[in-house]
Amino acid sequence: MPSIYELKPAFQRLLRPVCGRLAAAGVTANQVTLAALGLSLATGATICLSGGAGWALWLLPVVLIGRMALNAIDGMLAREHGQASRFGALLNELADLASDAALYLPFALVPGLWPGWVVAVVVLALIAEAAGMLGPMVGASRRYDGPFGKSDRAAAFGLVAVVLASGAVDGGWINWALPTMAALAVLTVVNRVRGALAERGS
Repeated sequence: MPSIYELKPAFQRLLRPVCGRLAAAGVTANQVTLAALGLSLATGATICLSGGAGWALWLLPVVLIGRMALNAIDGMLAREHGQASRFGALLNELADLASDAALYLPFALVPGLWPGWVVAVVVLALIAEAAGMLGPMVGASRRYDGPFGKSDRAAAFGLVAVVLASGAVDGGWINWALPTMAALAVLTVVNRVRGALAERGS
């Protein structure tokens, strides 16, 4: 199924000049990975400490775009500037999981949202990422199948944050959207497992 992840090559082309300048300045892929993690942890902590206040939620869409840029840059630094390493690969995956949890679990504190469904969506999303990581264990590639991969989650939660922060639209419908997001995460798990098995012809 289609995913926003398919737009990644175009996004990388836009960032390649910046990546080149960072590499020339001695910035490493692992440093960028840690910067993205730190940004996510700080934003999540801000939302938590504010109790899910609207002003804090406005930070999320901006931070999500910044995180996506940093994630693209660390990958390009690793692949295109000779910085790939086993440690970096592990750090990248673990930092992504921690960042997702830090950015999205605080929605459970937003007044009016169903905290149980927020937690369920985040847990299922993390399982989906784990399913993608397991591809190499069966001799397949790291799977990025949709429909609710990292970029799709960022778009969904970013939209939720804007709706809640602006107050322009009744946010009550979000509680009914959360089960849909959970179902999409489950479908993503299925697609990634099936994709890995199909890739290996088994």
